[in-house]
Amino acid sequence: MTPADSRALAWSTPPAALVVCALGGIVLAVAAILSDDPPGRLLIGLAAVALLIMAGVGLRQRPRLAVEPGTPDPIVVRGVAGPKRYTPEQVLRARVVKYRRLGRRMPMLELDVEDGGEERLLIFGRWDLGAAPDEVLETLRAHLGR
Repeated sequence: MTPADSRALAWSTPPAALVVCALGGIVLAVAAILSDDPPGRLLIGLAAVALLIMAGVGLRQRPRLAVEPGTPDPIVVRGVAGPKRYTPEQVLRARVVKYRRLGRRMPMLELDVEDGGEERLLIFGRWDLGAAPDEVLETLRAHLGR
């Protein structure tokens, strides 16, 4: 496998988006400190914390979804608690479903996986993948043999 192939097999939130979130959180934190309106300070401070947490979680989960061909458990889903690995047999279904969000129909990648005897539904949007869910599904299907 070439380095270009390994890049194409891992999907995560674009680093630029995480940097913008972190910078926005810092700007809002400074604005909260400089504000002389107590309710405004609280609301701005909460928004700053939310953006900083979002950036931190996005960094912690990189790459969010990956395929590592040649390993016993080639599908890797990274969450806040760390990575979880799945075999192709554990992936019961992979599909793209369009959900209504903010008045538009947004494509989301759904993976039904068997995890410790239980079925889990994993949902990834464009924010999680940094790519169109349809493209990721095609690559996953090619590597799952479906």
